Amino acid sequence: MAPPSQLSIATGSLTRLVKEEASYHRELEEQNARIAKLEQGGDSSDENAEYTLRQERRAAEETKAVFPQLRQKIQDALAKLEQQLEQDKGPGDQSTPEDITKAKEAILGAKHALRETA
Repeated sequence: MAPPSQLSIATGSLTRLVKEEASYHRELEEQNARIAKLEQGGDSSDENAEYTLRQERRAAEETKAVFPQLRQKIQDALAKLEQQLEQDKGPGDQSTPEDITKAKEAILGAKHALRETA
């Protein structure tokens, strides 16, 4: 089996980062839902409610702190993939049409994800 091309490696990297960002967004939504439930005081007999609420808020803040760095990584990976795609257009390129299609789809997905979170 031939080793993966630079284009497919860059495509995989960008795709992974976009999925990672989506995962963090889902995690943040879940944390916010738990915080809202705790703030409503669902279980007043729980003597650890204040501690649990503080921990959930801290976890949500830590999750929010990940986004700026992750966005920068996505932007860097996007630029690298676009550059790699341009380089592979020349004569003697080793990328298959399937690799090029996947790369273009990954670029569109990343640009969409960056617009959604902007």
